[in-house]
Amino acid sequence: MIRYRKEVDRIAPYVPGKLIDAVKKEYGITDVVKLASNENPLGMGSAAADAIKAHMDHVHLYPDGSCAVLREKLAWNLGVASDWIIVGNGSDEILKMIAEVYLTEADAVIIAESTFSQYRFAADLMGAETRFVPLIDYRHDLEGMARQIDSKTKIVFICNPNNPTGTIVSHAELEQFLNQVPEHVLVVVDEAYYEYVTSQLYPQAVKLMEYYPNMMITRTFSKVYGLAGLRIGYGIANPEIIKALERVKEPFNVNQFAQAAACASLDDQEHLRKSIEVNEQGKEYLYQQFELLKLKAIPTETNFILVDLQRDGKQVSQQLLTKGVIVRPTDSFALPNCIRVTIGTMEQNRRFIQALGEVLYADRY
Repeated sequence: MIRYRKEVDRIAPYVPGKLIDAVKKEYGITDVVKLASNENPLGMGSAAADAIKAHMDHVHLYPDGSCAVLREKLAWNLGVASDWIIVGNGSDEILKMIAEVYLTEADAVIIAESTFSQYRFAADLMGAETRFVPLIDYRHDLEGMARQIDSKTKIVFICNPNNPTGTIVSHAELEQFLNQVPEHVLVVVDEAYYEYVTSQLYPQAVKLMEYYPNMMITRTFSKVYGLAGLRIGYGIANPEIIKALERVKEPFNVNQFAQAAACASLDDQEHLRKSIEVNEQGKEYLYQQFELLKLKAIPTETNFILVDLQRDGKQVSQQLLTKGVIVRPTDSFALPNCIRVTIGTMEQNRRFIQALGEVLYADRY
């Protein structure tokens, strides 16, 4: 039998949120609400849909391998040159590129103990060591992360806002941290939920890159733009970093529909505004309801909320499935007594709260 690389044994397959059709079939339910994967409940905008339709006659052609039009549009929006940008098949692919370019089994990465799983996956794939730093009050402990840096350290991943907690590190905190990081360490700031942030303390990370060439930002079109099914994200970094990543990028990694929809989405300010508005309204409603249910909700800067149930979150999420509501248990994030719920439409939010109340306080219903 052909033996695979030993590093593969360290990798646990990613477990996505349950599919709506699978829950319908398993539980015999016709109406299922999915609030597990932080998707935009409004879907993509009409401009993106029109852009996809306009490219239907070009499926037989390879897409632009350089994503030139999208990179130029992103560059204009961000105030950087296009050679500061790389586009990937979701920001996940860019995280994988970073690992392939910079990590070996002699290196170490530093991440928060409760954060997005793909950072550890990237390290494990290349055989690198992963060092975990516990959160403090559900937020990144940047001082603790700085203390972990040594000559082996190659990358620090900071999810900002953090998944699954929804918390942020501030501009001042990030800048102070960057001042402590040696030049040989790449700091990757994952801003997948950037567009949802309302806090005035949130970092202006793109501006910081001018002073910290060892910093990189990743963002995605999967969340507020509603293009999760098309898989498209991007990275922003010093051109020397981008050039290195382009060496491991697959030739036609981003399909033409994704590129066209992403370009159109950047121009569709009305859909962006509506998506943020729906999210803010849903957030306030859910905060109020969690308080009535006597549950601790962690204040969020994203389109999801982490809720401390004071009981087994995985068990509660299983019970919610029987009522046709899919949420994310967070035991895999080292938060076994919590669940993460995506902020949906008001109808979806009410459906979730009704089901959660029935599960937690069955004797009242």
